[in-house]
Amino acid sequence: MTIVINLVVSVVSFIGLQLLGMLIFSWMTPFRDMDELRKGNVAVGLALGGKFLATAVILGVAAYTNTSIWYVMMWFAVGYVCLIAAYWIFELVTPNLNVAEHLQKGNVAIGTLLFCVFLGTSFAVSSLII
Repeated sequence: MTIVINLVVSVVSFIGLQLLGMLIFSWMTPFRDMDELRKGNVAVGLALGGKFLATAVILGVAAYTNTSIWYVMMWFAVGYVCLIAAYWIFELVTPNLNVAEHLQKGNVAIGTLLFCVFLGTSFAVSSLII
């Protein structure tokens, strides 16, 4: 029975962390992500999907390497801060490119690149999780 309870607590925690992560990322953009998705904006879909996949990678590795839900949450927070930093560093190294503006306009190239920035960062950060 303890295994079932641990599993349920873990799954609920992971879903909650994923939703919290998406909420925080949506606050970082000057537009409403869900409105853009309803319009069929593929670029925003790619960027949002990259964020979701990146946080899932970090959560998965944290869960695989730790038995405590508290350690998983701690590593998720560390990884999440790294993902946010990667986004802002990407903004800094591309000063002539307003990422949010291009995403809102539907620039799929920017959405794809941002997807890869998030995913690559999550793989790199995940290799540091112990």
